[in-house]
Amino acid sequence: MGPLNGYTVLELAGIGPAPMGGMILADMGAEVIRIDRAGNAPGLHMKDVSTRGKKSVALNLKDPAGIETLLRMVENADVIIDPFRPGVCEKLGIGPDVCMARNPKIVFARMTGWGQEGPLAKAAGHDINYISITGALYAIGRKGEKPVAPLNLVGDMGGGGMLLVNGVLAALLEAANSGKGQVVDAAMVDGAAQLMWMFHGFQAIGMWDADQRGSNLLDGGAHFYDTYECADGEYISIGSIEPQFYALLKEKAGLSEDEFGDQNNPAKWPELKQKIADVFRQKTQAQWCELMEGTDVCFAPVLNFIDAPKHPANVARNTYIEVDGLTQPAPAPRFSRTSSEVRNAGSDAGADTLTVLADMGFAEQELEELQTSGAIS
Repeated sequence: MGPLNGYTVLELAGIGPAPMGGMILADMGAEVIRIDRAGNAPGLHMKDVSTRGKKSVALNLKDPAGIETLLRMVENADVIIDPFRPGVCEKLGIGPDVCMARNPKIVFARMTGWGQEGPLAKAAGHDINYISITGALYAIGRKGEKPVAPLNLVGDMGGGGMLLVNGVLAALLEAANSGKGQVVDAAMVDGAAQLMWMFHGFQAIGMWDADQRGSNLLDGGAHFYDTYECADGEYISIGSIEPQFYALLKEKAGLSEDEFGDQNNPAKWPELKQKIADVFRQKTQAQWCELMEGTDVCFAPVLNFIDAPKHPANVARNTYIEVDGLTQPAPAPRFSRTSSEVRNAGSDAGADTLTVLADMGFAEQELEELQTSGAIS
């Protein structure tokens, strides 16, 4: 049933990190009710992995009756997820003060890029912008080349969705003791900054040069921590940082001690990188897998996300699942007693409106009136 069984989360429909956070909470057993716009086209969410395990209620939040319906739902909820820019919920009449007046224990979790305050708070932005001002984007890329966007994993997902879940869980724990809810201000720029914690420490002890991308230990500068092309055009990854792992790399790849013995001399890394690249081009990805995979070299083939579910390690661990024919990552983390699960695929917008509201105490006549007025659909 999941460790969050019994908790109810209202997720105002948004994109990116907020739906991801709702998905994780749903995987963990919470009843997550997505508040969609009334009148959304059918099938809109059916291939959206983030809608899995959720129910959908379609409300017209421009209609006072739709707002009142949401506030009555708040009375029955533990969490509300706000994915909008600062001030939008207040303008709609569903801000934290209003919601907490209806339910003092509600956790009002706000997910934004720049945060609820500051000079950029009301400006538009995307992942690439949020990670730009934290130093994360500057650090990613090849030496002498421009920064490379790491998909939208660092700002939206790691710095956003994961941070949101972390805040929600902490606030729920606190509310269980105090009986009081609170506002969680989860900002992607804050989360991305947190993800950079290690590099601040490295810089302070002289292990990193923040001005030089592609020249450091973990950014592809070191010959023993990078990706390499194979004879068949596929790629492998090497992460042989520790001396014992590096020694095994030299043994498995046939690298001479004379050439590759001085592992941690950055001045030699560019030369050694070229030499080891030549070595890896001599065998196919499959041949290198046969030689190194499963050893302490710290090795893995570089797979695209279509092939990743087929890898034997992922198959054995059930890292991926299939829901209504759509392959997707399985719930994580795993719990020994209260297992997470995906209860259903994504629902059409409004597919659960009547049943959810009836379960929350709305009378049949009320529901008919709300439908007729267009406040719900």
